[in-house]
Amino acid sequence: MSGVYLDYNATAPVRPQAADAVARAFAVGGNPSSVHASGRAARAIVEDARNAVAALIGGPASTVVFTSGGTEANALAIESAVATGSKRLIVSAIEHDSVLESAKASGAALEYLPVTSDGVADLAWLAERLARWDVADGRPFVALMHANNETGVIQPVREASEIVRSAEGWLHVDAIQTAGKIPTDSRALGADTLVVSAHKLGGPQGVGALTFGPRATLVRRQHGGGQERGRRAGTENVAGVAGFGAAALAAVRDREIEAGWRDAAAERLKAAGAVVIGEAAPRLANTLCVASPDWGAELQVMALDLAGVMVSAGSACSSGKVKASHVLTAMGLTDLAGCAIRVSGGWATTEEDWAAFATAWEQVQSRHAARRRAPAA
Repeated sequence: MSGVYLDYNATAPVRPQAADAVARAFAVGGNPSSVHASGRAARAIVEDARNAVAALIGGPASTVVFTSGGTEANALAIESAVATGSKRLIVSAIEHDSVLESAKASGAALEYLPVTSDGVADLAWLAERLARWDVADGRPFVALMHANNETGVIQPVREASEIVRSAEGWLHVDAIQTAGKIPTDSRALGADTLVVSAHKLGGPQGVGALTFGPRATLVRRQHGGGQERGRRAGTENVAGVAGFGAAALAAVRDREIEAGWRDAAAERLKAAGAVVIGEAAPRLANTLCVASPDWGAELQVMALDLAGVMVSAGSACSSGKVKASHVLTAMGLTDLAGCAIRVSGGWATTEEDWAAFATAWEQVQSRHAARRRAPAA
């Protein structure tokens, strides 16, 4: 990949271990549901990968369900909760669109868990709301991501789980951005369901997984054969799953990410007037969300791209659209919601990459400021 790539929160470059595992799986062939030798070899690949993903996110391998990605895995959890009696859902106001849109489409009533100005979920609000829960709304369902995909702010999931459990509720955790970066043990976090995606940690695109605990009941939403122990029909993506497993093993081994490189770049941008979002809260070491007042995010992204540095404007699922970040809006930063970019590194990022980004940003920001100062013709 030419240029400086700092958009890992959108997708991480494929790790060589994952690419090798995909190639080996393609060479095996066979349907993992077939009983002949080729089918058994494919089944072994799937189950080895299931064990690797289970080691990454906690819980027995038997509770890991492979899906087509994080979006489907989030939908499976939400739709299962509604199918088993949850008539009202609480989702944090900073959730990824795959959670927000699935919740909206579920047919259940929907409420938003607010966040502070630092982007941290308001647990006092959650405790008060669950204390007056109406039993007619069924079992409480709460979705709180482990860390935000735009700001990197880490959420108090363990503390939230204690509040949700005291109300006999179901806590769903989107851990797509944290798996492979910080410890993401679903049982230690107290998650009833937890979702991860391969391509965020160096695996192939198009494969994700959901793990569930004893307090959650999954209801099959994709019908057909009995794959994934009857929880998700459809022939498994053997090559994708193999790559996922290899990436999970590598991510567990290489989990430490250097925060100092990110922070050094942030200080350079702040000196030029930029605002670091969520700076006072615990954040993922790989993520920098920074806003430059009166400079549109899409313009920053294009200018940096022309300078050979690849970043994004918010979530990759919506970065092609010119709209303000719902995450920053939920934080009360409406005036900055349209001018924030997300810079995110990962397993192959170097100190030089972060420094190159800061240099490029300083240069394009200087040109932007000069244009703004220039008198009208």
